Formats: sequence, C-alpha cells, structure tokens
Amino acid sequence: MNLKGALVSISKKPLEGITVLEFSQFLSGPAAGLRLSDLGANVIKIERPGSGDLCRTLYLSDTDLGGDSTLFHAINRNKKSFAANLKDPDDLSKIKKLISKSDVITQNFRPGVIERIGLDYESVKKINPKIVYGSISGYGNKGPWKDLPGQDLLAQSRSGLVWLNGNGGEAPTPMGLAAADMLAGHYMVEGILSSLIKLLKTGEGSLVETSLMEALLDFQFEVLTTYLNDGNRKPVRSSYNNAHAYLSAPYGIYKTKDSFIAIAMTPVPGLGELLGLKSIIDFTDQKEWFTKRDEIKRLIGDWLINETTQHWLGILQPADIWCAEVLEWDKMIENEGFKVLDMFQRIKRSDGLDIETLRCPIRINNEIFKSNIAAPRVGQHTDEIIKEYAL
Repeated sequence: MNLKGALVSISKKPLEGITVLEFSQFLSGPAAGLRLSDLGANVIKIERPGSGDLCRTLYLSDTDLGGDSTLFHAINRNKKSFAANLKDPDDLSKIKKLISKSDVITQNFRPGVIERIGLDYESVKKINPKIVYGSISGYGNKGPWKDLPGQDLLAQSRSGLVWLNGNGGEAPTPMGLAAADMLAGHYMVEGILSSLIKLLKTGEGSLVETSLMEALLDFQFEVLTTYLNDGNRKPVRSSYNNAHAYLSAPYGIYKTKDSFIAIAMTPVPGLGELLGLKSIIDFTDQKEWFTKRDEIKRLIGDWLINETTQHWLGILQPADIWCAEVLEWDKMIENEGFKVLDMFQRIKRSDGLDIETLRCPIRINNEIFKSNIAAPRVGQHTDEIIKEYAL
C-alpha cells in the first residue's frame, strides 16, 4: 500500500490504508492492535487453527460469549482472523507474502520463540525493509528476568508498583486490573505511530520494543524521579487511608455515613474551617501535614463518617476543594457526567452475537470513533485475505 497516500487521504479514521499483522495473544499485543484498529488500521490477527489466541479461553468471569471469553471480545473487536500454522511450510509461505504487503507487525512471544519460527525482525526486514515491527516482552531481551513469565501481577510485583499501594503496615496491594499489559500495549502504539511518521519521512522501517516492566517503570516516573533525587529515601505509606505514599494529609479516600469521598491536595486549616473540624485548624505548618499525616487523616476520617457524602460535597465543591464521590460502576453509568461521553457501543458478529462494550477513547476533529464489528471467529477471514492479498 501507499503509506503517504494512506496518511493524507481524506478519511474519518487516520490509519485507514495501514495493514497490521498481529502475531500477539493474551492482552498487551492485542491491546496495541485494538487501538490501531480503532484508529482505522486493517488489523489481521494471525491465529493457530482451531484454538486460536489463548485469550479466547482466558475467562474473567463465568460468562461465555459465542464460545469466547468477554476479555477476548473486549480487546479484539474490529479485527480480522487469519488461521495459520506457523510450523507448516505452506502456511508460513502465505504469511511471508502477507508480510511483504503489510506495514506493521506486532508480536509478544517470549524471547527466542519468534526467532525459532523465523519471523524475528531481522528475518522479516529481508522480506519487507519498510516494516514497522513492534515487539512486547515481559522484561526485555537481556538479563536474569528475560525468560520469566511476562504476567501482569508478577510484573507489577517486581516493579515496585504493588509495594506503593495499600496502607502502611499491611500487605502491598496490586492494581485491580491488568495495568502492565494495558500500559505496554499503549506505549507500543506510541512507538508504532512515531515509526510510521519516520517511515513517511525517510522510507526506513523500525524495530519498536517495550516490555511490561519498562511500561510499569515509566508509569512510576514521577515518584521514582523523586526517590532518585532525594537520597534514595523511600516513601512511607500512610497507615490510614493510604492513596499516594508521597503526598501529605488530607490526600485519601474517607468513609462517610453512606459511602466514600475522595479528597485530594488542599490546605489542612482551610479544610478544617469548611468542615467545622476545629482539631485540624491549628495545623498551619505544612511540614506537619506530612510528618503528622496519619494523625490528621484520622481526625478527618472520624469527622466525615458522621454525615453523608452528598452533605460533604455540598460544602466542599462550592469552595473549589478537590473532592469527589467514590462511584461504583452502576452509579457511574447512571451519572450524567458519564453519559455525555457516549462511551458505550454495540458490536455484532456475523453469527448474530451482540455485545456491549466501550468505544475508542480518542476524538479527532470532534469525531467519536465507533465500529460495530465484533472480534472474529478463528480463521473467519482466511479465505478473504488470501484472495485480497493474492497469497
């Protein structure tokens, strides 16, 4: 395809005309493919015949949607599926022809696997010198961690992120979602898009690499920079309502009479005046907001529990205090602030499967990008792709 023509063509979606081959499974690589497809790229998912992406059977709940997990449907919408046995010479020949006519490849095999197949960057570059080749690993391709399982919880635990969360004196707490996978996928998109711009300017392809660990370290760049330039002094998690190990009182989430309220950075004496909490008004020394953080937060917590969240919001929000109700999903969805974002979309598969999910979160020229195409069945588009690309 003509990259220059694709990028400057008049189109709602900026990546229309870009072909992406996704040799990825589970979450991180497919998350990158999801965003590229949302932005208009033609993403062809290369799957093993029969079983396909292992994520098809990675269930987050006991809900099955047309033979696949909800997770697979969420992260593989708007893609095509090409079934190929990469150990079969005939299938591999078709894949190499497809590579010669593609723009981007993503893969997230363990180090060494893609080399054994013969589809590593150096091999692929001989087929298509202009290819933008994206590779995601667990911990990079060097060092003692490189062959360890690139699994989200394990990466979170090694990165220090888990240690930052939870109350001091209690067990470290992981994030309640696959943060490493999602972040690595999005960083991969950044690298791919910048490399496509380089290709447009120079005609040269690129190898784009990231890992779950690098993604999580960058996610912590703010606090790690503080640590590195503060004599390697580790932060101390608050033992009461910890929300950010480096931030002073009142930063945290507090129980009220009926739910929870979040309060961010704000001067403690001023907060005391607004709340009618005399016991914290005298904390005028900002250093004490940290050195006596837990004491101050307990005083606030013992006070806020006496009234409802809406009562406190009615006092704090008009005074421009940074605060928010802690919403569970059902209440969030009912809120007008959520509704105006128009985040939901319905996707449908050729067999009639109908699923509700979220749309691409990016708006370009005031356009919201939606697509009603669901994740494919294994090999659903194999014949179509063979014909289209003359394989």
